[in-house]
Amino acid sequence: MQAIIDFANQIFQPLIDLGAAPLMAIILTAMAMLFGVKFSKALEGGLKLGIALTAIGAVIGILTGAFSEALQAFVKNTGVELSITDVGWAPLATITWGSPLTLYFLFVLVILNIVMLLLNKTNTLDVDIFNIWHLAITAIIARFLGANLIVTTIFVLIVGGLKIINSDLMKPTFNDLLGAPAENPMTSTHMNYMMNPIVMLFDKIIDKLFPWLDKYDFDAAALNDRIGFWGSKFAIGIYLGVIIGLLGGQSITEIFALSFTAAFALELFSVIGSWFIDSVEPLSQGITDFANKRFEGRTFNIGLDWPFIAGRAEMWAAANVLAPIMLLIALILPGNKVLPLGGIIAMGLTPSLLVVTRGKIMRMIVIGIFMLPVFLWAGTLIAPAVTEMAINVGAFPDGLAAGSLITHSTLEGPIEKFIAYLVGTANVQNVMSLLYLALASIAYLGLFAWYAKEMKKRNEEYEKNAEHI
Repeated sequence: MQAIIDFANQIFQPLIDLGAAPLMAIILTAMAMLFGVKFSKALEGGLKLGIALTAIGAVIGILTGAFSEALQAFVKNTGVELSITDVGWAPLATITWGSPLTLYFLFVLVILNIVMLLLNKTNTLDVDIFNIWHLAITAIIARFLGANLIVTTIFVLIVGGLKIINSDLMKPTFNDLLGAPAENPMTSTHMNYMMNPIVMLFDKIIDKLFPWLDKYDFDAAALNDRIGFWGSKFAIGIYLGVIIGLLGGQSITEIFALSFTAAFALELFSVIGSWFIDSVEPLSQGITDFANKRFEGRTFNIGLDWPFIAGRAEMWAAANVLAPIMLLIALILPGNKVLPLGGIIAMGLTPSLLVVTRGKIMRMIVIGIFMLPVFLWAGTLIAPAVTEMAINVGAFPDGLAAGSLITHSTLEGPIEKFIAYLVGTANVQNVMSLLYLALASIAYLGLFAWYAKEMKKRNEEYEKNAEHI
């Protein structure tokens, strides 16, 4: 198997040397054409992806460069070792897609999805091709830490299979949240929903011990309207600039510069993020058309990126409330070395909170507070691997000093990152490392099995309610 990867590296090395943005533009265009998309539409998607990757890299370079001096002064003045730079999700996507292993894992996951469809183990066709990088980077981290390719591939197949199963489990809940009929094909295979089992565990604890919490629920849309500008991405950027500037002992002029830089950067993250979604639409449509022709007559769920549920106000209300809380947690959390910047809007968590609690905003906030440390610890854990990967593919952000570490504070799949660490560091010569991996795997799979059982009960309730209508 390693020979296959080495051969692929030799073939793709000239493309890789072009850089991540041109490489992904070419790959996305070629893949879309393979699935029957016309050249003009395929090229449009490829160019949009290349532009998005270039734009997000430029914004991150500006943000990290502006904050670098203040953060160094902040560490010196406070003694708080928040020395890892949070660059957000897009640079990590660039880094991941710059690795030839990502193409291999993409192939593995596509084959897995096809096999599960053929065996009727799922009704979901995963067309969210771009976001396969979330699982790919997790696997690459395991590989970086020492796991061989066979073990890493098994890890990818297990987590990838659970993601697809989860998309089927969530489908009725998505219908409920969207007010959509049963025929609605939309579901999601996104990695952020792999937080569902642990979020549901906390949700059940609230059911048993703190059911009165629901009495204090409120209208999230009304909260968003009431907060207005003060909860916007612009405003959160201003808060970050002021706080870091003051803690770093910066001048008034420097604080203004930091605040305005952070404000425009956080706003542009969302704008450019929509370009990524648009760029893969031709490929997604091509895959959908291909499946409809080959599996004529069968009804499929379509596994999409998570934003199709982004219209629910609860998700944004929770994110606005959790953003300043995450900053405070980061300052006092033992073992954390990440200052949340690029990931301060916790989209790696809030979609899962929405699905599990079905929009109970107080539960979303309370459970979110307990979940945020998991993300910060995971971000700290993977920083050395992510930084070396970035250097290897030529995607290390400009403006950061040599020797700096980078990560993403709310990167999707933090639990899987811990499992990947154990997969990578397990060694037959170290019995304890194998024992830790075995115990973690049993707990992970057992929790998912319990969660699946609970979701099936929920789905049966949906079916009964539909019969009475």
